[in-house]
Amino acid sequence: MDIDSAPVPPPQEYSDNPTGYQSESSMNFDYLHGLNEGASAAARASSSATSLGGHGGSSDSPRHFGAVGGGGIDASTSSMQSYGYVDDSKALDRFVSVLDQLDARVEKFRKDAMGLQEKKDFLLMSIDLIKSHDMLHSMMESEREEIFCYIQRVNSRLSTVDLMVHTVRDRSQEDALSQINELIDIMITMGDPVLARQRCQQYLNACCSAAEAAESYEYGVDVDAGPIDKKFEGALLGCTLDDQKNIKKRLQALMGYLNKQTVRN
Repeated sequence: MDIDSAPVPPPQEYSDNPTGYQSESSMNFDYLHGLNEGASAAARASSSATSLGGHGGSSDSPRHFGAVGGGGIDASTSSMQSYGYVDDSKALDRFVSVLDQLDARVEKFRKDAMGLQEKKDFLLMSIDLIKSHDMLHSMMESEREEIFCYIQRVNSRLSTVDLMVHTVRDRSQEDALSQINELIDIMITMGDPVLARQRCQQYLNACCSAAEAAESYEYGVDVDAGPIDKKFEGALLGCTLDDQKNIKKRLQALMGYLNKQTVRN
């Protein structure tokens, strides 16, 4: 039985494309240009108002606004512009527009970080699958030690990348996620791909939510997902919705690998 060179492929949407990051670097502050242009326009308006106000008198003297007011220009408006004030409504619109763009980029950044975290999880899972592969038991001790040393080097290098996207969880949700991770780790290290596949299928069946079942029933589809691991289901229901989605994706990728292993055996 051969070891799959890529046991757990990461999701396709998270491809390695450094040019994508490079292309964004030139636009990092583009959304601030509108704000700067607005400030420049306000400064020009202020300068122009000051020049108009200074006609026939010193611009430093407050008395020149009376002459301007007499010439048909509102004195209070000219006074505000001469001191750098701008229209509040326009300033508010500019800031809201810039913050909307910034908020969208923050959300994209968070999704990208979550994608990288998921990618790291898949790599860790691949390392665990190799460590528990049954072919290692048939190797000579020296060969097995060499493989484990190599695994340790790869794992150490991966551990130098520290990613964290904070998901708000209470204590019970933290405990539930920890229990889920422990159950998946035990399944991965079972050493028997057939039993591991059966266990993984039971875990996936537990991921079938009540909403999905109700929707399937509405369209006349049979929702019999098969046997469910009750312990896993109980822990899963205690996790956040984001964690439940990520767990399901992990199990789907793992099932794809285990299906290949079962066929090869």
